[in-house]
Amino acid sequence: MAARQNPTLDAPDATALRVVDLDIQGMTCASCVGRIERKLGKLPGVEASVNLALESAQVTAPASVSDELLLETVAAAGYTATPKPQPGGSGSTGADDADTSAPERNDHLFARFLVAAALTVPVLIVSMVPGAQFPHWGWVVAALTTPVVTWAAWPFHRAAAVNARHGASTMDTLVSLGIAAAYLFSLGQLVLDPGLTAHAMWGHPMDMSDHQLYFEVAATVATFLLLGRWLEHRARRSAADALRSLLALGARTARVVHDDGSVAEVPVDALRVGDVIDVRPGEKIAADGEVLSGHSAVDAAVITGESVPVEVGPGSLVTGATINTSGNLRVRLRRVGEDTTLASMGRMISQAQTAKAPITRLADRISSVFVPVVLVLAAATFLVWWLAVGDLRGGFVAAVTVLVISCPCALGLATPVALVAGTGRGSQLGILLSGPQVLEEARGVDAVILDKTGTLTEGRMTLAAVTVAAPSGEPLPAGLSPERALALAGAAEDGSEHPIARAIADAARAGWTRTSAAAQSDEAAPSGTLPTPAAGEAAHSGGAAPSGSLLPATGFVSSAGGGVAATVDGHAVVLGKADHLVAAGVPVGPEALAALATAEEAGATAVLLGVDGAVAAVLSVTDTVKPSSAAGVAALRELGVTPWLVTGDNAAVAGAVAAEVGISPEHVVAGVRPEGKVERVRALQAAGRRVAMVGDGVNDAPALAAADLGLAMGAGTDVARASADIELMGSSVTQVAQAIGLSRATLKIIRQNLFWAFAYNVLGLPIAALGLLNPMIAGAAMAASSVIVVTNALRLRRWGR
Repeated sequence: MAARQNPTLDAPDATALRVVDLDIQGMTCASCVGRIERKLGKLPGVEASVNLALESAQVTAPASVSDELLLETVAAAGYTATPKPQPGGSGSTGADDADTSAPERNDHLFARFLVAAALTVPVLIVSMVPGAQFPHWGWVVAALTTPVVTWAAWPFHRAAAVNARHGASTMDTLVSLGIAAAYLFSLGQLVLDPGLTAHAMWGHPMDMSDHQLYFEVAATVATFLLLGRWLEHRARRSAADALRSLLALGARTARVVHDDGSVAEVPVDALRVGDVIDVRPGEKIAADGEVLSGHSAVDAAVITGESVPVEVGPGSLVTGATINTSGNLRVRLRRVGEDTTLASMGRMISQAQTAKAPITRLADRISSVFVPVVLVLAAATFLVWWLAVGDLRGGFVAAVTVLVISCPCALGLATPVALVAGTGRGSQLGILLSGPQVLEEARGVDAVILDKTGTLTEGRMTLAAVTVAAPSGEPLPAGLSPERALALAGAAEDGSEHPIARAIADAARAGWTRTSAAAQSDEAAPSGTLPTPAAGEAAHSGGAAPSGSLLPATGFVSSAGGGVAATVDGHAVVLGKADHLVAAGVPVGPEALAALATAEEAGATAVLLGVDGAVAAVLSVTDTVKPSSAAGVAALRELGVTPWLVTGDNAAVAGAVAAEVGISPEHVVAGVRPEGKVERVRALQAAGRRVAMVGDGVNDAPALAAADLGLAMGAGTDVARASADIELMGSSVTQVAQAIGLSRATLKIIRQNLFWAFAYNVLGLPIAALGLLNPMIAGAAMAASSVIVVTNALRLRRWGR
């Protein structure tokens, strides 16, 4: 992260925005969060989102605002900030990136708690059990209490003092005042009357009304709150374990194969794009790349959430941090360091956990005014009891109880811990959220539009036939051979990433001929048709390119959902649906439409090929439905979500796929262009439905952006993934149902937590003000409330198991 040396704003014209992630120490409640956000927000062009659960902040700032200025601003608010390393970045060492300060703070808190507990037990016994009292026991109890309220409770006093210097108050202010008031009041009673407890005898207790000592209140409250703070820190760290575990999964070293055949083991930080690495069985693949040689099964569960290994071979793409389970692989690296899938997943999860959901703002607004109101209420309680009721002792106890019972710890933790746990569980399932607001958007979804190719089907299409004649036997206008037609089509499609284009380009690259294809199935192919031959069969005649190569192509143009055009070997080539060819100036006559209809009736996906203004062929490709699609559709129905199939494919193919996965015929829309998918999204929205769109291609991007919730398959195009709110790394419809189910579960937990936090304070304050609650019980209840809220949120870590 580049930082300017001069922290002043001396470059107001530098308006480019950047994102800075900070680790922040010293926060204890939602009031701290609000103050840091307000301080940073006063800087020109700066917006900050602070997360209490992760003790971090995500700051969006113009380039004119340096890192030093941001850190100084946080320090001026009374906290310590340090730049956070990028998750999974180059130079990342996985688990080493995890925050190590949190365990240290936990250890310190636990040590303070142990000392406090050891001293508080005798204080509590002597103070509360009259038969255990002895002459001058008050001075002994005061001596035992002093280390508890000073050294052990120092984190509370220190934070309160820092806040006071900045004219602010937080929950630590309430805790510190409550403990200090009980201790100093009691100590003052002893100083004014040194013999206050001189007459007590073992077994002959003095009347409890004879003294006004509350050392046990100060010691017990401090001890309970230290225990609660320690448990809270442990639970908060546990909530973020999913991200730390993810980052720890990357390989530490890799074996690089040099040009001379030698192999050297190097750290992953030293890897570069283009390096070839050797991956043995049982080893992790160090970075994203393409298999050059070898066959194996790769366990990609860490990325996709799918437990079944994926078969790979030459040409297959593999992802860093996945495990090679069987054969030896040679992999050429395509992405390393911060560009790898694992690194981008880490950044995405971190951003989703640090950002704030809209529901969080409610707790933040309340917390910003809550502590000052409590301070006023505590003072009013004391004055009313003293002046109106005439009970100084009762007023003091009630005021201390008000301070202790109203600490807004649970309120500040209610939402962020649940979001951290929910997004962490999503990452374990291969579901990556672009931000926490997605959870609220996903909760209300009641209709899901599914694309066909790559979403419900495998998306790995293969060429089934190249038809150069009408069903009547008449040749199509261009009069080309199947070999020549395929060679021209493959060269034009090579510039596209659509699954249909890849199938055609791969078939052309293999150099298939009608003769070799017919040798595979003489009777299966009608006249003028080229069925899919065995891989590797090639020919060098009929105008086809040599095996392993394609004809030269220039001027490639892709129309989303329509088709492609290019100049191939000096010929104007157009591929796509009939309307796309017509728009490109290629007449589509009845013989071509009949050939197209015949291919589609056979259950294939077909496109037309136009060459030099005339229809040359119908190319048919086939795909298979993913084994998980039917289960995913069924899971959506169980959630009350209506699945729709909206595809640019023909009605026959769409209907067959819909029937196989369980989508009702009335919810199938076929033959639509990209704008047609957007129109379907908006039509459902106009009907009052909250719509999710699931897709993986360039043609799905507009609909993904238009939907209330966009979900992109992880194996899809970069454009589709950039347009989506959720990325499904396993590319499974089952994950769509999991994403919606997890969102609903997370929002349910947040509502439960907020209800508990609000109810706790709303009910506790009047009870405390009326003097019906003991301060020690209030301290224990306040500590327990935070632990309950965090523990409830951690249930999400086991969601779906």
